[in-house]
Amino acid sequence: MTAAAAFFYLFASFAVASGFMVIAARNPVTSVLFLILAFVNAAGLFVLMGAEFLAMILVVVYVGAVAVLFLFVVMMLDVDFAALRQGFQRYLPIGSLIGAIFLIELLLVVGTWTIDPGLVQAPLGHAAHGESVTNTQALGRVLYTDYVYFFQIAGLILLVAMIGAIVLTLRDRTGVKRQNIAVQNARTQAMAVDTLKVPSRQGVEV
Repeated sequence: MTAAAAFFYLFASFAVASGFMVIAARNPVTSVLFLILAFVNAAGLFVLMGAEFLAMILVVVYVGAVAVLFLFVVMMLDVDFAALRQGFQRYLPIGSLIGAIFLIELLLVVGTWTIDPGLVQAPLGHAAHGESVTNTQALGRVLYTDYVYFFQIAGLILLVAMIGAIVLTLRDRTGVKRQNIAVQNARTQAMAVDTLKVPSRQGVEV
């Protein structure tokens, strides 16, 4: 057994075991930690395939942002998962049916999946003119030359979606005291302090 095969079986076994523990763990925080472990092992598999850019994106985006965000949300919300599991048996038949359909589709994909021999024998990371470049450089050249307009349009769509989500969730509630920095900075002593001349032994009427 070669070193590449040994690392493949190591990463694959840990990824499958971590994926199973994500759905089997009772504690949601433990599930998120196993999800991070599954992402890291999947990144190792991408490195073995020669796709170091996908491995980097998987670690930086999913592990560094999405999974950590899930972890913080689960820890801060303190959701009562016991109450959420009360209706589990009611949805068990349809859930089992959907799971069986997914399992059949996966078996069909794995059973009929083949690798093109020419793709395996082709040199990795070579540009069209024969220059040897990394996968990240080749992907950057393709994105910013052939598909630059589609790339920019995708960025604009994501920007519009982000602004739309902010606008839809923003609520202007009445009766809420808000700070106005301009008014606070323009506040003078005459506006803040009332000077009263109180006669001796008479006090102040409110």
